[in-house]
Amino acid sequence: MQRPSFSVQVFLGMAVGLAIGFWARQSGSPAIADTLRIVGETFVQLLRVLVVPLVFTAIVASIAALRDLGNAARLVASTLVWFAATALIAVSIGLVLGLVIEPGVQADVARTAAVRPGTTGSWLDFLRGIVPSNIMGLAASTKQGADGAFQTSLSFNVLQIIVVAITIGVAAVRTGEAGAPFLAFNAAALAIFRRILRWVVRLTPIGTAGLLGHAVVQYGWQSLAALGSFAGAVYLGLGIVLLVVYPVLLRVNGLSIRAFFAAAWPAIQLGFVSRSSIATLPVTEAAVERIGVPRSYAAFAVPFAATTKMDGCAAIYPAVSALFVAQYYGISLHATDYLLIVLVSVIGSAATAGLTGALVMLTLTLTTLGLPLEGAGLLLAIDPILDMGRTAVNVAGQALVPTIVARRQGLIDRIADADPDAGNDAGAAEARAA
Repeated sequence: MQRPSFSVQVFLGMAVGLAIGFWARQSGSPAIADTLRIVGETFVQLLRVLVVPLVFTAIVASIAALRDLGNAARLVASTLVWFAATALIAVSIGLVLGLVIEPGVQADVARTAAVRPGTTGSWLDFLRGIVPSNIMGLAASTKQGADGAFQTSLSFNVLQIIVVAITIGVAAVRTGEAGAPFLAFNAAALAIFRRILRWVVRLTPIGTAGLLGHAVVQYGWQSLAALGSFAGAVYLGLGIVLLVVYPVLLRVNGLSIRAFFAAAWPAIQLGFVSRSSIATLPVTEAAVERIGVPRSYAAFAVPFAATTKMDGCAAIYPAVSALFVAQYYGISLHATDYLLIVLVSVIGSAATAGLTGALVMLTLTLTTLGLPLEGAGLLLAIDPILDMGRTAVNVAGQALVPTIVARRQGLIDRIADADPDAGNDAGAAEARAA
C-alpha cells in the first residue's frame, strides 16, 4: 500500500490529536492528557536540541559560501527592507481591524483579571540580547519547585548564536588556508545534523497529534467567549496576512503561490501546533531550500528571521491588543500614538529578539504608549489559543521574505518559479536535503 504524502500524514496527525484531546477533556483522564503532553514536548525538545548546532554550522557555512557572491551586502540590506515592509503592512491591518471591530468596547471580562505581567519588554533588551554571554549563547536558570527542590534549566539565545557564528565564520574565511580545515569540518558537521533533522521531521505527524491534543485538553475553547471580539479580530488579521497579503506579494514578485505554500505548509503547520518559531526553525529552513533558495543565503536569512521577523507576534497582535487596552480603559489615542504602534511593530521585534513570546512585544507597546500594563493581564487567558495562529504567520513570513529576496536578486531558478508543482517534487526535495 502506498504511504500517504507527508502533508496528508500531518493532517491525519492533527485530526487524531483533536479527537484524542476532546476525548481526554470530556473523560477527564489525566493519563491520556499526560501522554499527549509528553509526546508533544518530546517532539519539540528533539527539534530544539538541533537548533544550536544547525544554526551555528549553517551560518558558518553560509559565510563561507557568501564570499563567492558579489551581492552579499545587497542581500542583507534587501532582507532587512522586506522585514520592515511586511511588518508595516501587518501592523496597518491590525490597526484597521482594531478600530473597526473595537474589541475593547465589546469585551465581557472582569477588571479583576487585570494584573501586571511579570515579564515586560524594554528597548535595552536588544543590546543585552545581541552581546553574547558565552560562546554558544547559552543561559542557565534555577528555580524552586512546588516540592521544595531546586531545578536548573538551560536555554539559548538564537540571536547571540547568530552573532557568534557570523564572527567565527568571517574569521575562518579571513584566515585563509589556516581556516580551511575548520570550514571543512563545519561542512561535514552540517551534513550530519541535517541528516538527523530529516529523521526527526519524519516524526512530525506523531508530534503534531501530541501537541494539538494537549492544547485542546489544557486550554479548550470556553475562555474565548468573554474575549470573542478580540480573538476574532486577531485571527481575522492573521488570516488576511497569510491568505491575502502573502499570496499577493508572491504573485507580484513572479513566484508561484501554490509552490510556496506546498513547500512551506509543513513548517506553518508545525509552527501552529508547537507555538515556537525557534523549534520550527530547522523545518522552515528546509522548506525555503525546497522552494529553491540557495542554502548559502537561506542558512543566514531564516535563523535571522526566526528571531526578528514576527508579523503575528510583533505586528498584528500588539496593534490589536494596544487598541483593546485603550478602548477597555476608555483612553483616547491620537495620530502620534498610532505612529508609535507602527514604529514599535516595525523595529520592536529586534528589541525583543531572543526573549519569550508576544507578551514582551505587547508590554513594550503598552509601555511606549503609556497604557496600563495591567491591561495585558486581561488577555492572558486566551493567549495560548492566539499564539498558535500568531506563530503560524510568523513562520510563513520567515519563509516568505528570503524567498522574495532570492527571487529579486536572481538566485531562484526561473523554471522552478514557473512550475506550480515545484514545491511538491519530493525527489528533488530529498536530493537537496541530502
